[in-house]
Amino acid sequence: MLTGERRATARAAAASPVGRPGGEAVLVPGDADLLKMLHFMKLTRALEYRIERKLYRQGKIVGGVYVGRGQEAISVGAAMHIRRGSGEEHDDIVSPSHRDMAVFLMQGVPPERILAQYMGRKTGLTRGRDGNMHMGDLRHRLIAFVSHLGDSIPVAAGCALTLRMRGTDQVSFCFFGEGATSRGDWHEGLNFAAVMRLPVVFICNNNQYAYSTHVSRQMRVERVSDRASGYGIPGETADGNDVLAVYDAVGRAVARARRGEGPALLEFVTFRMTGHSAHDDAGYVPKTLFEEWERKDPIRLFEDELKSRRLVDALALKEMESGIESELDEAVAWAERQPYPEPEECLTGVYHE
Repeated sequence: MLTGERRATARAAAASPVGRPGGEAVLVPGDADLLKMLHFMKLTRALEYRIERKLYRQGKIVGGVYVGRGQEAISVGAAMHIRRGSGEEHDDIVSPSHRDMAVFLMQGVPPERILAQYMGRKTGLTRGRDGNMHMGDLRHRLIAFVSHLGDSIPVAAGCALTLRMRGTDQVSFCFFGEGATSRGDWHEGLNFAAVMRLPVVFICNNNQYAYSTHVSRQMRVERVSDRASGYGIPGETADGNDVLAVYDAVGRAVARARRGEGPALLEFVTFRMTGHSAHDDAGYVPKTLFEEWERKDPIRLFEDELKSRRLVDALALKEMESGIESELDEAVAWAERQPYPEPEECLTGVYHE
């Protein structure tokens, strides 16, 4: 488990790696990557705010809306390690979940296409055949998912098997919530990956509520990562609101997978700072929890970190936010101009022809 002391060590390692008892070093991104991480955390939140708080309430969204407010550090910190843009035989494969918007953005899917997807337009990722977050794009190595979120785990393991059979050092990334770990397909996929020593990194967004079911009602073990020992693979729990802790843990697991040492189960503890979906008021969550976790906002914490390193100041943050808002203004306008698919188009491309 990533303790507070170890997190402090990781944060202090701004200039050079810090040694560990096992010889491993804390992974520390450079200044340009730190700014990139902040940009994508803020872009993710701003995009989801537009979708959930504006477009959905204006009746412009087709289907439901499920966002990851408060969880941005996990998908951003992890996606920094996804290899992309090098060609099919080198790029990693990604199976995101419904609260990993940053993964789509960092894999190269532009905001306007994501907005077109949510609006059911022809230029969305599913070409208007499905609304909201049920999306993927194999051109960006993104595996589409459905609401039965545990079923992505055996798919990710199958992708990892393909990568190993090819003899490459590619890695399969698999994201899911703690609720998925209560499903049978999650356990089957994890067991298969472990037995076959497959290059897959399992990343759990533990936001403590699977819809309205608290994690204490889902499992008797203290941590999701405790389940790793049952499959003979490494498990680690870290602070999901600390993007540097996420970056460090995922980076080590990815390096291990690329070396052919098999999968790892990473649990990042965070909190869902909204309802399960846009229509859920989260009345089952004690208000004190929202107040407590608001003080742990991952974006605010990371802003403070970069201010302390003199990488940003109030003016730089304002300029970054202004640029993001302008980008999203253009993206929304573009998406709203896109046509809906013709009815007959929705009958093609559903099955292999």
